[in-house]
Amino acid sequence: MDLIYNSPAAFRAAPAKRIAIFGMSGLGKTGLAALLRAGGDWFHYSVDYRIGTAYMGEHITDNLKAQAMQLPFLAELLRSDSIYIGSNITFGNLAPLSTYLGKPGDPAKGGLPFAEYKRRQALHRRAEVNALLDTAPFIHRAASLYGYNNFVCDTGGSICEVADPGNPADEVLTALGTNTLPVWIESPEGHDAELIRRFKADPKPIYYRPEMLDTLWHGYLDLTGLTEASVDPDEFAVHAFTNVIHHRTPLYEAMARDWGVTVTAADVEAVRDASDAEEMIANALGKPRVSA
Repeated sequence: MDLIYNSPAAFRAAPAKRIAIFGMSGLGKTGLAALLRAGGDWFHYSVDYRIGTAYMGEHITDNLKAQAMQLPFLAELLRSDSIYIGSNITFGNLAPLSTYLGKPGDPAKGGLPFAEYKRRQALHRRAEVNALLDTAPFIHRAASLYGYNNFVCDTGGSICEVADPGNPADEVLTALGTNTLPVWIESPEGHDAELIRRFKADPKPIYYRPEMLDTLWHGYLDLTGLTEASVDPDEFAVHAFTNVIHHRTPLYEAMARDWGVTVTAADVEAVRDASDAEEMIANALGKPRVSA
């Protein structure tokens, strides 16, 4: 697909710079987007925030209320509309969404039945597609309502699970590629352990394709000899995330090759302000595009 900026000079001179950042969780997508926003003339559109407010907000709130209803004191206050319960999701704190999606396993350790976990995963998939397709309307909204011409779409790590980079007519990637320059933050070799450490410290919402999730789950049960109700939810989450790192890399690579450009995690770490970020992206446009 033709990029919306065909050269470094075109990007530098563009009166409206529009990008969509993608890559594994923990590589600095949100940090880079926040840095651009801090520069004063970039609108930051967070796909995960949009998911957690516009599309999953009621599910998240209902889950919080269900927990509160287990306590008689709070249950009575809720029934009489004496208290309000809601999530305080932010760009930097996606815990309400992560908590709702949950982890399968032992209910005594906060685990969900696998069937319920899959149901919530399906809700997330639909929400993520909708939030990604909302990028174009938000570009218009940012400009017409707030006066921002520069726009950064901060995508979730699972974008590659809801899009098909090999399909030139893919709805999600066509919408993003028509309206933004997709920018992949490439993970360096040997960085898996650090990504896993960051995931453990600050777990982000994770969506898995149904067939992959089934394989991961049943393979884990076979490997450990555990039953569904005896699986430690945290241990399975780390196991699944470890496997998904290798699964997603070629998908991200295909997205960058056919739909956008690539920057490295080291490039991102060297960025200090919006000007640095813009120059990094311009330089990425100057690199030869690799054919499949």
